Amino acid sequence: MKKIIVNTSDATCPCSLAGITSEAVNALHTVDHATGAGNDFLGWVKLPSSITEAELADIQATADSLRRDCEVVVCIGIGGSYLGAKAVIEALDNTFRSHMPSAQGNPAVLFAGQNIGEDYLAELSDFLKDKKFGIIVISKSGTTTEPAIAFRILKEQLEKQAGKAAAQKLIVAITDEKRGALRTLANSEGYKTFVIPDNVGGRFSVLTPVGLLPIAVAGHDISALTAGAAEMEKACTAENAEENPCIAYAGARNLLYRQGKKIEILVNYNPKLHYFGEWWKQLYGESEGKDHKGIFPASVDFSTDLHSMGQWIQDGERTIFETVLSVEESARTMVIPTDGDNLDGLNYIAGKRVDEVNKMAELGARIAHVDGGVPNIRITIPALTERWIGQLIYFFEKACGISGYMLGVNPFDQPGVEAYKKNMFALLAKPGYEAETAQIRQRIK
Repeated sequence: MKKIIVNTSDATCPCSLAGITSEAVNALHTVDHATGAGNDFLGWVKLPSSITEAELADIQATADSLRRDCEVVVCIGIGGSYLGAKAVIEALDNTFRSHMPSAQGNPAVLFAGQNIGEDYLAELSDFLKDKKFGIIVISKSGTTTEPAIAFRILKEQLEKQAGKAAAQKLIVAITDEKRGALRTLANSEGYKTFVIPDNVGGRFSVLTPVGLLPIAVAGHDISALTAGAAEMEKACTAENAEENPCIAYAGARNLLYRQGKKIEILVNYNPKLHYFGEWWKQLYGESEGKDHKGIFPASVDFSTDLHSMGQWIQDGERTIFETVLSVEESARTMVIPTDGDNLDGLNYIAGKRVDEVNKMAELGARIAHVDGGVPNIRITIPALTERWIGQLIYFFEKACGISGYMLGVNPFDQPGVEAYKKNMFALLAKPGYEAETAQIRQRIK
């Protein structure tokens, strides 16, 4: 039976990993029994197996309504409120879908509120001027600066283009159950709403409506996605590294960290996984970077970045290790043709699939990097389908909780994120920040 496999043979010696496994199992117990710091944010642990058919049907029905009525759906959110959906959609979509003519029932899903780029918002607004579009706005409070700006601008545009009554049916809010500015607005305007669970943090929210609704709007099977996650949820309760891939991964990366490997590079050889790397970076960076501890998460797209970052990885400072995402089967088949002139010298691989060449590039790079002193963890995924992507999401989430507790931090808070906001509010003279405004203006004179 196919499954996601974690191979640490090129990362640590088996005897060393065996010594840290008991520590990983203890951290697993801390997650599963909710006995550690941040235990009020563990709603994601049993989320896949607890999602009901009725909940999935409600999300799907809302997605179908948006798909029927819109050429474009703009998903507004930042951090975990957009990265999970973006990662899954990019992994499953046709790469060139955004360049294809839109058709009823197949809207483009675009994103806003993940930056404060004036040109980005202006260009998006221009693009939407002759489009039938809808909005999914995601914010627990409704006051987070980046998505709040985007929503204010696009909501006004939608109401002008479609009319206020129609706009009310084309806006879906995913927010707090009872509190916050967005909840108040949604109740007064009559928007369709879904709830962000109080016990699920943003970076762990992709298997809630936060991620599931945009993914369904893009036309992907959220039932298969959550079923895959539920399969991994079950596997990740085992208390040994042979059966539980989370223990193998969390144990190996913490062992490497203690040996001076401070940077983890997530490597993919399939360009569809670029945004999966972005989601992974937030998950691990925000969860573990605390108390002056934590592995720095980076990501690269190979073989593209072998022609840029490859030199540093091969010969640079030996403070890094790689985690390679290897997709076993491509969805499509492309065979390299024979050329009579053979001016490019490629006839030696004529008749081979492009993916076979890619796999040899992967193997060749892994051997070179390991020989160059870069430990490698390899995670093999059978294919890029909803089922396996669902498994991969839950695997990384559970391993993140285990790894954070092994590191000795609270994996479920993010106190450092607030520092820039306080300064930004002071610089913008936000009401209530008068003292901070005076202090920071004195500082920057």
